[in-house]
Amino acid sequence: MHVHVYCADGEAKFWLDPEIELTKNYRLPRKRLKEIEQIIEEHVDELTAAWEKHFKC
Repeated sequence: MHVHVYCADGEAKFWLDPEIELTKNYRLPRKRLKEIEQIIEEHVDELTAAWEKHFKC
């Protein structure tokens, strides 16, 4: 389970399971990555539920 994050200054991919972890980074600065990770942490239950619904898990 993972999410792709697209920003004006780059993009990233984070695993959601078994724990939130940055797996790819394309041009995003560390500060931006920490902000994104915090948002993912705050919404991980919603993101996981959406993933499961979309992929019929």
